[in-house]
Order: sequence, then C-alpha cells, then structure tokens
Amino acid sequence: MKRNLGSELYYLVDELQGQGLTLSQARREFERQFIMASLRAHDGNVTRSARSLGVHRNTLHNKVSDLGISPTEAETKESLRR
Repeated sequence: MKRNLGSELYYLVDELQGQGLTLSQARREFERQFIMASLRAHDGNVTRSARSLGVHRNTLHNKVSDLGISPTEAETKESLRR
C-alpha cells in the first residue's frame, strides 16, 4: 500500500499545532529527527549524510551541534537492535 505523505503530514501537523507547538519548535524537531534518520542510515558517517541531505559536511556538523544531537542518538538501526 502506497503511503500518502501529504495526508500523513496533515495529521501530524494538526496534532502538533493542537499541542501548541510554535513553528520554530516544530521546524527544529523535524530537522533534528530528519538529520538523525540520515545519520542512522549512513552509520553515523557525517560526510555521507551531508551528501544525501544536500549540505556541506561542515554545515551538517554545525547543525548536529546546534541541535544537540549526541553520537548515541545517531546510532545505526542495526546497533539499536542489539
């Protein structure tokens, strides 16, 4: 079954807005989760993650730092299953 991203986002945004999140808070959390997913997909490799996200490695490194993402949070899916 093909997922409808627009529909899923609509419900997620509706729920977050109902909880009183500001746009800034929602954007920060989305960016944090998106970056962590990329780091997990690339086994924590910042260079490969940056390439897949379309940003420079230094930009991603700064974002990781600004968002307070720790190395343990960006563990790979495989290491989380152990």
